[in-house]
Amino acid sequence: MTDRSRAADRPPLTADAVAPLVAPRGPLALAAVVDAEPSTNTALATALREDPGAWPHLAVYLADHQTAGRGRAGRVWETPRGTSLTLSWVLRPRATGTDLAWAPLVVGLAAVRALRSLGLDAWIKWPNDVVVRVDADDVAGWGSWRKVAGILCEVVDDAVVAGTGINVLQTADELPVPHAASLASLGCEASRLDVLGALGAALRETTAAWDDHPAAVRDEVEAVCATIGWDVAVDVGTAAPVTGTAVGLGADGSLLVRSASGRTTAVLAGDVRVRRA
Repeated sequence: MTDRSRAADRPPLTADAVAPLVAPRGPLALAAVVDAEPSTNTALATALREDPGAWPHLAVYLADHQTAGRGRAGRVWETPRGTSLTLSWVLRPRATGTDLAWAPLVVGLAAVRALRSLGLDAWIKWPNDVVVRVDADDVAGWGSWRKVAGILCEVVDDAVVAGTGINVLQTADELPVPHAASLASLGCEASRLDVLGALGAALRETTAAWDDHPAAVRDEVEAVCATIGWDVAVDVGTAAPVTGTAVGLGADGSLLVRSASGRTTAVLAGDVRVRRA
């Protein structure tokens, strides 16, 4: 595929293109769309602090191209222009305090629902990735699973800023790491606008359920969490990795890891490496 033909298949996400998805016709409460932004989370958090009343629940700050996206542990990533859906949501859940630790898992559940509606067998990889299993050689730390989306949630005053990045149109040669995949590389022909609409609708439903039936949402998160059942090593910073079998999620959203001796450890944050899935 030439650069010119690739550009033709990757129309920019503009305010006009996104407008049909904004309320009252669509699932988005409000959409601010920019051509490029280093980090949509940073930009939205700043705007939210300056004028919190201007950003209702399910308002979105979307960049057609993000140049310095932020991930867990301060990682920075960038994708080719026109290939990814990069945006940040304002969420105003009823949950407070430690219950907000569920935010990335609830957003992950919405992403799973959205991608499944588009034909992909998507799952959550605890704590903040969305993955699909592929028929390909294993990748160290990931096995046969490939990452299609990442989530980064931050509490800003009484709201949550939920950054979401989904690989949509990258070809195999444009994927940055061996454990990454895009919807296109998996055979899904959805556009970035298709994914945005599906994700907005799913997030509206999922956050409403989180408010009204939090226990049921937690059960559904656990049901679509691929990590449960894996033999894992969880990197938790300076301490030694927590190793064992992931057996479930705690009430606070932690990953419960049972060691070979039968001891169960609740891991609140960390990077999961697959030893055997």
